[in-house]
Amino acid sequence: MGPILVVEDDESLAEATKYSLQREGYAVATASDGRQGLSKFRSDRPCLVLLDLMLPEISGLDLCRLFRAESIVPIVVVTAKGSEPDKIASLEMGADDYITKPFSVQELIARVRAQLRRMAMMEKKEQPSVLKVGVIEMDIGSHIIEVRGERLALPPKEFALLRMLLESPGRLMTREILISEVWGPDYVGDTRTLDVHIKRLRAKIEDDPAHPKLLNTVRGLGYKFEPA
Repeated sequence: MGPILVVEDDESLAEATKYSLQREGYAVATASDGRQGLSKFRSDRPCLVLLDLMLPEISGLDLCRLFRAESIVPIVVVTAKGSEPDKIASLEMGADDYITKPFSVQELIARVRAQLRRMAMMEKKEQPSVLKVGVIEMDIGSHIIEVRGERLALPPKEFALLRMLLESPGRLMTREILISEVWGPDYVGDTRTLDVHIKRLRAKIEDDPAHPKLLNTVRGLGYKFEPA
């Protein structure tokens, strides 16, 4: 397993984060700007990325987009920006979770563990089988998805969400079930994370995301997949 990559331009915070993670037994690599972060991401093949948004050279949001285009590795955005638009922008660029500065070491470690545990569970569950529901075909073992015959790349959380919905077509999946299964029962983040991931899924699988026909909302309860 590769190291955890900490991309943070605040040297003291980067060192403190590195020390805390190493105490928990994790290997850690650090980068102090966006270009260095991209280089280390490609050379070190990290198991998880802790990514600051306010970076020199390449912004954290642009870096998040580049990471997600190349890998399904979990990305946790670590930022002083606490406004909802910044959090949503991070998730829309492919981040799996976010943590706002200042944060406690315990919260940081909990989020890291949760992301790594979910990734390990996904890899363990994945079997060489294919789900075909309506216009969507999902090869679980090879992590390949085709929508109307066209290949689609999905990051881990979106893949896990779509898999759950495809496995129970026409059935209501409550928000609580989806969050517990995809983010884990100990997830402590904002539940809007689920809504953002659903929005991103719709943008990729629906003909008209503003008027979805496949991935439908059951108001006040959750979501369900209706085969086309």
